Amino acid sequence: MTNQKLENMLNLALDATPQEREKSLQLNVGYTPLEKTWELIVKYSGDLKRVLGDDIQVVELLNEYAILTVPESRISSLADFPEVEFIEKPKHLFFSVNQGKSASCMTSVQSPFSPLGEPLTGKGVLVACVDSGIDYSHPDFRKEDGSTRILRLWDQSVPGNPPQGYKIGTEYTKEQIDAALLAPAKAEQERIVPSRDLSGHGTGVMGIAAGNGRASDGVYRGVAYESDLIVVKLGISRGDGFPRTTELMQGIDYVIRQAVALQKPVALNLSFGNNYGSHSGESLIENYIDSVSNLGRNVISVGMGNEGNAELHTSGQLTEGEPYEIALNVDAYEVSLNVQLWKQYVDEMEIVLIHPNGQMVGPFREILGPQRFSFGSTEILLYYGEPAPFSLSQEIYIEFIPRNQYVDSGTWKIRLIPRKIVDGRYDLWLPGGGVLNLGTKFLYPTPETTLTIPSTARNVISVGAYDSRYLAYADFSGRGYTRVTNEVKPDIAAPGVDIRTAAPRGGYAQRTGTSFAAPFVTGAAALLMEWGIVRGNDPFLYGEKVKAYLRRGARQLPGNSYPNERLGYGVLCVRDSIPFD
Repeated sequence: MTNQKLENMLNLALDATPQEREKSLQLNVGYTPLEKTWELIVKYSGDLKRVLGDDIQVVELLNEYAILTVPESRISSLADFPEVEFIEKPKHLFFSVNQGKSASCMTSVQSPFSPLGEPLTGKGVLVACVDSGIDYSHPDFRKEDGSTRILRLWDQSVPGNPPQGYKIGTEYTKEQIDAALLAPAKAEQERIVPSRDLSGHGTGVMGIAAGNGRASDGVYRGVAYESDLIVVKLGISRGDGFPRTTELMQGIDYVIRQAVALQKPVALNLSFGNNYGSHSGESLIENYIDSVSNLGRNVISVGMGNEGNAELHTSGQLTEGEPYEIALNVDAYEVSLNVQLWKQYVDEMEIVLIHPNGQMVGPFREILGPQRFSFGSTEILLYYGEPAPFSLSQEIYIEFIPRNQYVDSGTWKIRLIPRKIVDGRYDLWLPGGGVLNLGTKFLYPTPETTLTIPSTARNVISVGAYDSRYLAYADFSGRGYTRVTNEVKPDIAAPGVDIRTAAPRGGYAQRTGTSFAAPFVTGAAALLMEWGIVRGNDPFLYGEKVKAYLRRGARQLPGNSYPNERLGYGVLCVRDSIPFD
């Protein structure tokens, strides 16, 4: 007979045969066969020591909870004590990658009992990233025989042997990586393939998108875990340590070319971004990405960035004849700063700058070329831009340059003086990516349109982050929509809070950010292309069609209308995105 002080699962586990418990993912959790003991969670009242014997170990917690290690034969008598109110067995924690996969409706399509027949694993589809590199020796990126899953690794930071048609870095083949993995010593391995992921960012991204979980016996397995991999490590060595968009474009180009040459579909992950641009899909890099999205059979997923609550954006609507002031706080010890103001070219305005000490300079009129002036210890460089052949927007760029060591701190004001207003909308951005001190920010920020570029590109799948455990939007996640064009961004959101994934040196680490939400969608895109292209269910399932399917299958969290600037069309759900019914 079951004991009402024991939870249902514990009652079931005690009633099950050893063989049944062995096969179960949950029933045997907490049981140690050698000692025949259970680890239990106990809620009690009063003096717990009265009920304990020498054969029970205890760890007392706050508020009359305890963790006990109890011989199986003693559980029934333990429950008879009035001090013991309730007993539970432990459960497997579905650490973040696993929980994120479950929340994204991947479990059913990757199960041996998948309604699709064979489980989807990404086999036959390439998964690629342009990022900080990868720990190629990590077991999660190796096959059962120890060989690498990486077909190509282009490290742009190692000079010597660039891929054909490129001028920077060194390309490593699968054969070279396999030779390095067979090296008897780490030093020899790094001599053969001296590519390292110093930050671990790219390793974490690829662990989510395609890690096979070999280092954890499958516990931290990623999404498309049987895909072959292509990796580009961004950047050449330079003082500031930051890669450039030119290198990013080359990396994208390389991946698309490799996929076409290999005649395989590719899911490409981009978890880099920046704040510079009109945020309306009009820059060269955005247009470039849109154009290459039509080459071969590819899907490009891009994180929305982590600027949603960073107070680096403000916006508004001007009325003709009514000046408006924008307050910008500059923190102490700020070594550099710039502000971009974007508006429609049809509108005409002048600008006055007000120093924290009250001194004013301006109004500045719209003239070609830079305008320079100084006050306090800060030099100002101001530039009125012109529209581009592919853009109706105009940028007014303001650079704050310290004359000594630091930009003058305090509250600066940017006064906008409308002269002719037809549209009236304006947006200002500060640099993102954590390059500014925390106190440097707009005092009246606008959280919308805080997505980073190139998630603003029209043909990519732009991915926001949410906390899948609490079914809540992650407030750091960049928000849409795009400026002027009003494209719905993000397209969808994916788990991006406390994601446990592969880390350099063969281990795992928890990661948070849209960088780690995007690879869930990258892996999901690989699964859809496997189902459609590789298995022959839909040879045209790539590009915008994958985006359309993911949008349609997205789950809607309660309390929101859809689409919206935070979650797009909803949160990732692979099962509902595949039209297999």
